Amino acid sequence: MKLTPDARPERWLASLALLIISLISLGNVITRYVTGGSLAFTEEFSVFLLVVLTFAGAAVALRRNGHIRVGLLERALPQAPRQALILFQWVCGVAVLGLITWFGAKLAWQEYQWESLSPGLGLPQWWYIVWLPLLSAAMLIRQTQQTWDRLCGRLADEP
Repeated sequence: MKLTPDARPERWLASLALLIISLISLGNVITRYVTGGSLAFTEEFSVFLLVVLTFAGAAVALRRNGHIRVGLLERALPQAPRQALILFQWVCGVAVLGLITWFGAKLAWQEYQWESLSPGLGLPQWWYIVWLPLLSAAMLIRQTQQTWDRLCGRLADEP
């Protein structure tokens, strides 16, 4: 039985981030056209939302087995070595995402303690940074789900 995995919370978050980016960018263009000046907050929010969009979209792609990879070696290997390779891929992904989660959480906590403010709007910097460890942890969970489904044969190796 083949399933179509989903990452609904991340999908909604990515969609919302894209919608807000589009709206504030459109508002900035209209304001610039009408007044000759731009809205100050748009760049800071757009960059933040673009990071959220990237990480949420990556979590969705992980869950759906949609990340780009070279599958030539996987397809050429017999079952047992292929599963070992899939586990190796998972270990590498967990290492990278685990480091991003750990150091991102550490950075967010430091920014909270130092009460750092964003350069553009003067908002607490940790408001922006806390999304890095949260979404990389979501990616780690989706990577684990995808690997488990691939090892159990519930998810095709080629999307």
